[in-house]
Amino acid sequence: MEEIMEMQKAHQFIAQWNYNWKPLDKGYTDKILYVNLSENKISEKQVPEEMKEKFIGGRGYGLRLLWDATKPDTKWNDPENEINISSGPIGGITQYSGTGKAICVSISPQTDIPIDSNVGGHFGPFLKFAGFDAIEIQGKAENDVIVFIDGVNHKVEIFEAPKEPIDSHVLAETLHEMYADDDKDKKNVSVVSAGTAADNSLIGMLNFSFYDPKRKLVRLKQAGRGGIGTVFRDKKIKALVAKIPGVKGNLNNVVDLQAIMERGKRFNREMRDLDDSQAEMRSKGTAHLTNIMNDYDLLPVNNFKFGQHPDADKIHSEVYKERFTQGVPDGCWIGCNMSCAKGVDNYLLRTGPYAGQTVIVDGPEYETASSLGSIMGIFNPDFTIESNFYCDTYGICTITWGTIMGFVMECFENGILNEERTGGLKLNFGNADSAMELLHQLSRGEGFGQIAGLGVRKMKVMFIEKGWGDPQFINDIGMENKGLEYSQYVSKESLAQQGGYAMTNKGPQHDEAWLIFMDMVNNQIPTFEDKAEALHYFPMFRTWFGLQGLCKLPWNDVEPESNAESDEPAKVPEHVDNYVTIYKAVTGKPFDKKEMINQSERVYNFQRIFNIRRGYGLRKHDAQPYRAAGPVTREEYESRAERYDKQMKEIIGVDPSGKTTEEKMAITRKYREEQYEKLLDAVYFRRGWNKNGVPKISHLKELGMDLPELIEVVEPLQ
Repeated sequence: MEEIMEMQKAHQFIAQWNYNWKPLDKGYTDKILYVNLSENKISEKQVPEEMKEKFIGGRGYGLRLLWDATKPDTKWNDPENEINISSGPIGGITQYSGTGKAICVSISPQTDIPIDSNVGGHFGPFLKFAGFDAIEIQGKAENDVIVFIDGVNHKVEIFEAPKEPIDSHVLAETLHEMYADDDKDKKNVSVVSAGTAADNSLIGMLNFSFYDPKRKLVRLKQAGRGGIGTVFRDKKIKALVAKIPGVKGNLNNVVDLQAIMERGKRFNREMRDLDDSQAEMRSKGTAHLTNIMNDYDLLPVNNFKFGQHPDADKIHSEVYKERFTQGVPDGCWIGCNMSCAKGVDNYLLRTGPYAGQTVIVDGPEYETASSLGSIMGIFNPDFTIESNFYCDTYGICTITWGTIMGFVMECFENGILNEERTGGLKLNFGNADSAMELLHQLSRGEGFGQIAGLGVRKMKVMFIEKGWGDPQFINDIGMENKGLEYSQYVSKESLAQQGGYAMTNKGPQHDEAWLIFMDMVNNQIPTFEDKAEALHYFPMFRTWFGLQGLCKLPWNDVEPESNAESDEPAKVPEHVDNYVTIYKAVTGKPFDKKEMINQSERVYNFQRIFNIRRGYGLRKHDAQPYRAAGPVTREEYESRAERYDKQMKEIIGVDPSGKTTEEKMAITRKYREEQYEKLLDAVYFRRGWNKNGVPKISHLKELGMDLPELIEVVEPLQ
């Protein structure tokens, strides 16, 4: 406690702004908190009616604010770049599961276009309850600062904070202690932070804290993708802190609380009765997918070369279940009955600056079990758990880091990298010790860690420019699109999932469309038109969650018993109806499932045009690395020769007999690349875009998004 008091004494006051707090009205405050760190200015903006109508909240608000604040050539590290955080009108209700999300938006250091990253924890709802639909942060501080949003006394403060640690797990604990009145009050504080690796890389992420009253510990959830944590630290933000009086009752002041409670009880009943037989979210979280993905040849192994491995049993979901603390309400927002935010308690660290300490490790989730495991050819849950902890506290996205490591290791095994180039590290597949050391180097800003922290796209350019390997091979195995590393599913046998990754606005993240089972396993979308319809509906439907402050997992990870008998089981229509009912109950506005998609289309097309405004967002930017579509190496082809030969004969119409592996690989590649181009045509047509991927003006008019600033961007490209 004395140490914390010393830290607080070292604070140097910079600015304070007092505001008039008003209760929310139908899920909104209609106010934006604006903070400019260059000018030490704090103020509020009223939300224009058009913004509220067309952009809804969350991702929509973040993108609209970022567009207005930046120029087409604004760089990620320019002072005018912003970090915008917003929940949404449904965000923060406690009567239905999965309503604690926020979306972070910024110009990405990795992609040079807007990135949106969703995150749990308590900061998003607390920001709303403190009085603001979003926080808009611009400018750069001279020294490390903390921004404190005091929703109890209704003031916002900025002050220099020179003594607090940077790494997220200790910083969050420190600030919960510092700003809470007592132990009971810790649950009313939430902290946003990054970490030391975010200082030294382009792949930094943000941690959003929440206090776990059962464990009496501070826990973290991550806004992982696109390097927003790097922007955060470049702006010299050490932390954002929000504090509120507490959460109870109907703080959103919804129109019909009874309707929300009825749907919430129905979903809670499904979780109680069906989860153990369907998804085991309450006991395993998303880690329940590890063995399922391996069984279906979808688990990334050795940089997406393969989809399964004999050692995958070592990272079976039952192994993680044994490590996770059971029987505690593991929700990352109040009232969420899914309890999927699993944790490994009292974990003894073996490496790094915190070696010998016991900590709670939040996760691993499925994506982390792959990215910090199988994709590196490492099947050791202790390596994964420890790496998970260090990625979190250092402020590094586990998905991004894993895909970087898969690329680095394959380059090492092919002579593109060697010990001289890696500073003595043997970075072959399966080398857990070297992989862990590289992660610590990244945090320290040392050695090859600095190069790995640039991300796959910039490493590809560097290795090719240095003449270290064949450019086509390097590009084929570098699993990135638009500068963002691939999320953790093998997409080779699902053309729809290839589109679900590479056609995204921000880069290949699974939160837009996860169509592998519909496409590859169940063959529910066999034609190009079917795939295009799925790649229209699901990205738009999933976008809606990011406008509202919702988590996607309660939508389809547990389904009603009768779902298989519905007309469109992949959409889980009963749960869609829940969300329609909840939106109307919160806002009082007329609403149906068609308007749900319209809301998303407006924002989705806006984001596409935002990319175009910045010099991207065209067909060529939706190109995918060939490893996402098919076998790059002889080893890959021959490991699945029976499958590929059968496809060549029955689908491509070429007899593989007598052909060399190289000849068969070339035939397969030509066919798969042609199929992807046909998919682009079909999806663009369905989305109302031209063949170059540009939204048509006629389509924008249909959506009510023919705003002059958007027409100005797309008109020359019609």
